[in-house]
Amino acid sequence: MRSPTTDQPPVDRTTIRSRKRFARRQWARRWLTWKPVLALVLVLLVVVGGLWAVFFSSLLAVQGVDVTGATTVRAGQVRDAAAVPTGEPLARVDLDAVRRRVEALAVVKSADVTREWPDQVKITVEERVPVAVVEIGGRIRGMDEDGVVFRDYATAPPGLPHVRTSADTRSDALQEAARVISALPSDIAGIVDHVEVETVDQIKLVLRDGREVVWGSADESAQKAEVLSALLQHPARTYDVSVPGQPTTAGTPAP
Repeated sequence: MRSPTTDQPPVDRTTIRSRKRFARRQWARRWLTWKPVLALVLVLLVVVGGLWAVFFSSLLAVQGVDVTGATTVRAGQVRDAAAVPTGEPLARVDLDAVRRRVEALAVVKSADVTREWPDQVKITVEERVPVAVVEIGGRIRGMDEDGVVFRDYATAPPGLPHVRTSADTRSDALQEAARVISALPSDIAGIVDHVEVETVDQIKLVLRDGREVVWGSADESAQKAEVLSALLQHPARTYDVSVPGQPTTAGTPAP
């Protein structure tokens, strides 16, 4: 005889299918609830992993430094000055600090520093170009258009004007002289033997034949050059174009 407490009626197929549909709906509701959370967790894992790979791992670390534009200065000198830490993550390299160190080289006028993924730093150098030579302390130095003295010469290269100055001449006077030289048209520059500089407004050109031109400061240099071109047609020992609206001449040229 069967026990009344353990005897269960058989479950028909309809009930089984209904229970399965209910279970699936329950699972679908739970998945819809957790799906955004799981997606957010996955995104966070990807972001954190990417940040770690870029900023802290050796996967994208600096392996080399590419230097372009260096001709007077050697690429190795630029790399030494840049002091880019090899092995440091590329994303963490202080590009501004690298640029400042490279621009501290006298021959470098400006430098552009960029990241070259995945593992290189690129340094593009613009070097200073001499517009004149100046003798300082017995050394022949090149001077650029900004009046910056930046390199040595064993002998003065042909074609560059000479600047003569005293040991106590200030840097701003050299800058003014550089502006004057840069403003000279080729026909006048070609007959200049040297430029004498005392102060910012006491600049004089000495021509190859010994005649002198009182130039003054670099202000109105284009107008001064035009006036001088006309004055040179008249024999004189000294031409004063420091005030281009009122030029004067004096003396007679040496025989």
